[in-house]
Amino acid sequence: MGLLKTIFFILIIYYALKFLTKLLAPLLMKKVADTMQKKAEEQFGGRAQQPKSNIKEGETIIDKAPRNATQGKNSVGEYVDFEEIE
Repeated sequence: MGLLKTIFFILIIYYALKFLTKLLAPLLMKKVADTMQKKAEEQFGGRAQQPKSNIKEGETIIDKAPRNATQGKNSVGEYVDFEEIE
């Protein structure tokens, strides 16, 4: 008789947890998605929401620094010659 009671309680607890999981899973997933969205906004500084007020329509702005002429020749690296071994 004690074995049947134990199996019965295990089944009741299993189905109760299964039911509660179905109810609470969407809420948990929504909370996780909101947290990830907030972290992404913090990481990128919320740039997508800031309107550009100083730029007129049709105006072109270049935010690129000019390259140094000495950078190209000095940063090439060392040349290594390989031979085939048969």
